[in-house]
Amino acid sequence: MSDLREAALNSKAWPFEEARRLLKRYEKAPPEKGHVLFETGYGPSGLPHIGTFGEVLRTTMIRRAFEVISDIPTRLICFSDDMDGMRKVPDNVPDTDMLRAHLQKPLTSVPDPFGTHESFGDHNNAMLRRFLDTFGFEYEFISATEFYKSGQFDDVLRRAVERYDDVMKVMLKSLREERQQTYSIFLPIHPETGRVLYVPMKNVDAATHTVTFDDEDGREWTLPVTGGNVKLQWKPDFGARWAALDVDFEMYGKDHSTNTPIYDRICEILGGRKPEHFTYELFLDDQGQKISKSKGNGLSIDEWLTYASTESLSYYMFLKPKTAKRLHFDVIPKAVDEYHQQLRAYAGQESAQRMANPVFHIHGHNVPASTMVVPFSMLLNLASVANADNKAQLWGFIQRYAPDASPETNPDLDAAAGFAVKYYEDFVKPTKSYRLPTELEREALQDLRDQLAAYEGPVEDEALQSIVYACGRERFDPLRAWFSALYEVLLGASQGPRFGGFIALYGVDETVALIDDALAGRFVTSS
Repeated sequence: MSDLREAALNSKAWPFEEARRLLKRYEKAPPEKGHVLFETGYGPSGLPHIGTFGEVLRTTMIRRAFEVISDIPTRLICFSDDMDGMRKVPDNVPDTDMLRAHLQKPLTSVPDPFGTHESFGDHNNAMLRRFLDTFGFEYEFISATEFYKSGQFDDVLRRAVERYDDVMKVMLKSLREERQQTYSIFLPIHPETGRVLYVPMKNVDAATHTVTFDDEDGREWTLPVTGGNVKLQWKPDFGARWAALDVDFEMYGKDHSTNTPIYDRICEILGGRKPEHFTYELFLDDQGQKISKSKGNGLSIDEWLTYASTESLSYYMFLKPKTAKRLHFDVIPKAVDEYHQQLRAYAGQESAQRMANPVFHIHGHNVPASTMVVPFSMLLNLASVANADNKAQLWGFIQRYAPDASPETNPDLDAAAGFAVKYYEDFVKPTKSYRLPTELEREALQDLRDQLAAYEGPVEDEALQSIVYACGRERFDPLRAWFSALYEVLLGASQGPRFGGFIALYGVDETVALIDDALAGRFVTSS
């Protein structure tokens, strides 16, 4: 056994824990289908969002972990429920009047308001695929419409008719009494209007595999459940899909967790084996409220990628998926810097440590080297004191601090410099608030200013940090009050960088001038 596999089999990293649980599923015999199947589902009524990214990314991390500990081939399917009826017209699309005429029709039967695809469902599926391709995910795409109409679902649908009472018994337990009176697991597609009908069944015939119902005008119809004439309600569809595809693993958010026994039991009734699950916690906004597409609270993918790299978002998605986390703009700087700390650590780690390192789960065996010689948080502070409006201004300081660095040799640093300027403009600049120093703080700042003005030693982080410590150590208890003063008086912020490193980057003479301006009250006057 290789060192890597042995380390993975003992790793406490959550993707390996899930992968080992999945491997136990086949400890007696390999899968008859010849592979382990991962699935992630998508409701194509809107554009892909940060939750879509997180679900596919985390599933991919478990898939990658599984491939380290097992030689069984794997597949990942992204399943789009595009036969779902369009319940309301989205606000953010053209030609909404046209769409209103197609309410309740399957999304793949609704004309595309953008005029680029055969249907609205096809358009949104294309957006999903482009989205997944942009991030380099390896997956196979399945459309529910194609799955139903092609006959791939027919065997399970016939079984659903034959075992209708058993499936209904599972579902009825979960419904309110008034809903029980009209509920059916089957949603027929009206032969004339093409609409998805939510109507009770008058008869479900196990011999002919048909359903009989009255439409909204009171006319009676009998349809075969096969061939795309009928679709399943979403909860039965979950379990039926698992049975039809022989899905081994699917993850979903905590809001689905109460339905898991329903999905599982329906899968088993329809002849399948329930898959392994992973339930993740949902993201919260800055007020601690659940992020919602309709509310528009929290961060979108595009918003994160305006201020930081995809990899930093992947890193944030990796962290404690079973813990609810705030997903707001202020988490970005820390995620960027921690991601690069892990990249730098990876190069010198043994196999066991590498298997626990988030960057392995982000990049697999092709973990890149970090060229971030300046932390993102430091770039933000640099942008703040320099009032930078372009990354070239930051590079002037960076290259004096690290002469060998350049945009060409340090592409991640170059990208981060651009992100830092944008982040500063949008979030730091509007909230900068300077204050005057207290008498004790003024004394310490004057001492720091004088020591820096007389300093002739190496312009290095540790040497300069020692001076900063010395100026505060005798005056402040706790010492963090001294650093708070530095940030609030000199940077107009409540927190900031390791100050010796900041001086080395910004420049000793420049820091002396910065302290002079603060002591003269110029920042408070200008703000």
